[in-house]
Amino acid sequence: MDEEQQECTENTQESTSDMDAIIHTGSITTYGRHVIHCLTIIGQIEGHYILPSQNKTTKYEHVMPQLVAIEQDPQIKGLIILINTVGGDVEAGLAIAELVAGMSKPTVSIVLGGGHSIGVPLAVSAKRSFIVPSATMTIHPVRMTGLVLGVPQTLSYFEKMQDRIVRFVVENASITADRFRELMMTTGELVMDVGTVLNGEDAVSEGLIDRLGGLHDAVSCLYEMIDEQEERQNALHRD
Repeated sequence: MDEEQQECTENTQESTSDMDAIIHTGSITTYGRHVIHCLTIIGQIEGHYILPSQNKTTKYEHVMPQLVAIEQDPQIKGLIILINTVGGDVEAGLAIAELVAGMSKPTVSIVLGGGHSIGVPLAVSAKRSFIVPSATMTIHPVRMTGLVLGVPQTLSYFEKMQDRIVRFVVENASITADRFRELMMTTGELVMDVGTVLNGEDAVSEGLIDRLGGLHDAVSCLYEMIDEQEERQNALHRD
């Protein structure tokens, strides 16, 4: 086999491998100016219970090991997260968000379509967050499906869960706890529910998301963050 045929075969194998990664995990590592990993958070966040097969889901048991692998891989310099989710399991979503927030590598999130419910903490977990103008984000109180017992312990559980979400969002965004709770408890905006729907511009003006922008803006920002981190590391090595 000559060099040209060998190169063609290697490219085909690499393309097939990338396609398999997208199909099975919704993620891919790209080799541009810097090696970055692209992770997608789509559909409904699946937690401890398996959702029906017709539901488009993001499985937390797939995402969490990926994040560990990205953090440990010396070749991967940054992470971009594409978000289009209706929400889902609160604990699973917070677990993923905490892992992203705890990463040492540059991270950027971009909300496309929707970043609703537990998608809000996921969006703000990155070091820089973007949202496209047409996207929306729904902020509402914690709710639970199925049988709920009307006892004080249930109310206490909901309040503690809600406090965890508020604390995380406030620590990773520019919005205050009082304002976030106010948006969460707004009446008259959602049909038969309480909460607020923010479009892209509103999410930025409220301090929830850092910037309004598209894919190019998010990738450029990630590259800049990688460059800055490498400059700091090189400076430390020189000293």
